[in-house]
Amino acid sequence: MKQFNSVHIIERIISAATYLTAGMAGFVWLIIAVLLKKRPTQFILYHTFQSIFLYIAYFIFFELYKLVFIIIAKIPIINAVMFMFNNFINSPITLLSGLSLLQAFTSAVILYLAITAFMGQYSYIPWVSDIINANTGRK
Repeated sequence: MKQFNSVHIIERIISAATYLTAGMAGFVWLIIAVLLKKRPTQFILYHTFQSIFLYIAYFIFFELYKLVFIIIAKIPIINAVMFMFNNFINSPITLLSGLSLLQAFTSAVILYLAITAFMGQYSYIPWVSDIINANTGRK
């Protein structure tokens, strides 16, 4: 993670908020920048695009997971294993304040991204950040 001290506090707040709002805060900030005819900073672009990309990938992944689960549920022996796996992932766990493993993992990733953005750093998620770097002209 590379840190830049020249990142203004408003950029840090918008970048952190964009992860917490599924990319909407950053998207609104980009629209405001276009209306004011100003170019958003590379820091805001990076975090906004990464947030939107992650939420779209999250949505697509779980839609495909549901589709595969519905198809596999028709197979007699494998459906029992799939139901056990699904219950393991989605059952609330007392130690995690009633969150399932999937919810806890997702919340931890979102908090990591929001905190690093608020600290003025470029957070790194393998493969995703590389795509965002290439498309924002950062590298």
